Amino acid sequence: LGYEVTVFEALHEIGGVLKYGIPEFRLPNAVVDAELDSLRDLGVKFRKDCIIGKTLSYEDLLAEGYKAVFVASGAGLPRFMGIPGENLIGVMSSNEYLTRINLMGAGRGGMTPVARGRRVAVIGGGNTAMDSVRTARRMGAERAMIVYRRSEAEMPARLEEVEHAKEEGVEFMTLCNPIEYRGDERGNVRSMIVQRMELGEPEPDGRRSPVAIPGAVDEIEIDEVIVSVGVSPNPLIPDSIEGLDVSKRGTIVVNDNMQSSIPLIFAGGDIVRGGATVILAMGDGRRAAAAMHRYLSGE
Repeated sequence: LGYEVTVFEALHEIGGVLKYGIPEFRLPNAVVDAELDSLRDLGVKFRKDCIIGKTLSYEDLLAEGYKAVFVASGAGLPRFMGIPGENLIGVMSSNEYLTRINLMGAGRGGMTPVARGRRVAVIGGGNTAMDSVRTARRMGAERAMIVYRRSEAEMPARLEEVEHAKEEGVEFMTLCNPIEYRGDERGNVRSMIVQRMELGEPEPDGRRSPVAIPGAVDEIEIDEVIVSVGVSPNPLIPDSIEGLDVSKRGTIVVNDNMQSSIPLIFAGGDIVRGGATVILAMGDGRRAAAAMHRYLSGE
């Protein structure tokens, strides 16, 4: 539509979760790079290593002459379970694990270190958990386990992701919930205490809630834990803009046109939806672009 467009990226590579959160075997970087090249050909400018809310403020953007802003900062804040031992060496979020391997070259022998566990437990049952456990197998894990507190039928991961993980030798420890991690004298994780569960009554979302079986506790040897139990919206931009309506979940509140409480700020993707999918974020971006055009042209 003829606008000058600039993308501000916090990291050193463009691509966001497409680059750092989705493994190469699922979405090759060459595909992402081809899409980025097409945007550059259209005249889109990219400014890397620039954190809005830190490097530049919202007021700085206005001072530079920007007339509308689309916030697509995602849900990059990992959640943990708050159980003993989560601070042990070798326990990390799926965000950190995949970013180190996908973006920072740890999987290709780069300078960024990453733990290469032989016995790896991935906590969670979503698509990111499947990405993490399949990556662990590719990083040399002899035993890679999915630990999930419900049954396989309740797993939110796509069926084909689960099947691919099984084909690659991943173990599924369903109806299991870690309640503690234990370490050695150097602070490295060495085992996890698992509570066996059974399914109780359905929750509001229709899935049956897991209930602990009294006395059914096991200790399993591990040397790496990847926690993949969900993410929260990145608070950096919402917290840095005064007067921006934010929900209790930390998401930016928008109307049907993806417009926020501040008329020139639009938002979409996981910063609005919470953890969702790439395709939904792309749809939000397209809707927001059309709405921004109407807003700027006074239609």
